[in-house]
Amino acid sequence: MKEQLLNVKMEALKQLMECVDASDIERIRVQFLGKKGELTQLLRSMGSLSEEERPQIGKLANEMRELIENEIKEFKEKVSSRACAEKLKKETLDITMPGNVPEIGRRHPLMKVKEELETLFMNMGYDVVDGPEIDTVENNFDALNAPFDHPSRDWSDTFYLADNLLLRTQTSPVQIRVMKEGKLPIRMVSAGRTFRFDDVDDTHSPMFHQMECLVIDKGVTMANLKDSIDEFVKQLFGSEMKTRFRPHNFPFTEPSAEVDVSCLKCMGKGCPSCNGTGWSMELLGCGMVHPNVLRNCGIDPEIYSGYAFGMGIDRVTMVKYGIPNIRLLFENDVRFLKQF
Repeated sequence: MKEQLLNVKMEALKQLMECVDASDIERIRVQFLGKKGELTQLLRSMGSLSEEERPQIGKLANEMRELIENEIKEFKEKVSSRACAEKLKKETLDITMPGNVPEIGRRHPLMKVKEELETLFMNMGYDVVDGPEIDTVENNFDALNAPFDHPSRDWSDTFYLADNLLLRTQTSPVQIRVMKEGKLPIRMVSAGRTFRFDDVDDTHSPMFHQMECLVIDKGVTMANLKDSIDEFVKQLFGSEMKTRFRPHNFPFTEPSAEVDVSCLKCMGKGCPSCNGTGWSMELLGCGMVHPNVLRNCGIDPEIYSGYAFGMGIDRVTMVKYGIPNIRLLFENDVRFLKQF
């Protein structure tokens, strides 16, 4: 049996020398050391040996196994190292070749203005509050003192999801939610998407973005409203910008006004962009919160007063960047977006 063990060792080493890859080495391991391998079969036949021969042959067999295992391990490392070297040789990179420069995205001008507005108002001491885009008729119309026969309630003007659910037509419902919480005083802004049935033209879209501001406290007056809007406009567009307040009517504010700002191109001198008026398009609507709105939210109008104003973020973006058509904000034309 000793001679057979030596023959197995010699045959195993011979075949290992001829190995090309890891699969060859594995085949040899199974052939000699597996459950049905040649060395395993010899060990199983040791029962036929005499008691004097068994320890000697057993020791020799274990040495043979350990030797073959070590040789297999060494050859595996050599084959692996050779394969790695060949792979590196094939995958050699020419570092002098120009690389692929990834195209870096940019912030959308609409989102840039939204974030800029939120940061601006936070620096002025306002809280930024979010609200749902699907809201109730009560929050969107009733609590805001909108008459039941107001055209904005019609199915032709508003996207209704059910009798009492709709896609909000303004961000004012967020103000109602905050006022109903009853935590006074209030100093907040809310920005987000709003929805109305509108024909698409240069300045209108059925989906657009609004930002609303609300301040409720004791002793708040129209002078506070005007000062806040003047400060906001100057911080957004520059210290040379002027505002013009025109009387208007909103069901949720009394008195109410619309605000225009100086034309950014001529700064009030008059040019073709502003049709010679010196004023840009209407920027926002504002006013003192109507006493009925305060009562609807559980706030006593004899003690508290407040102001509110809202603007289309889309229009602010158009004024700020001189964009002539609102469609450009939603078409996602890369040629347009690359300008920002």
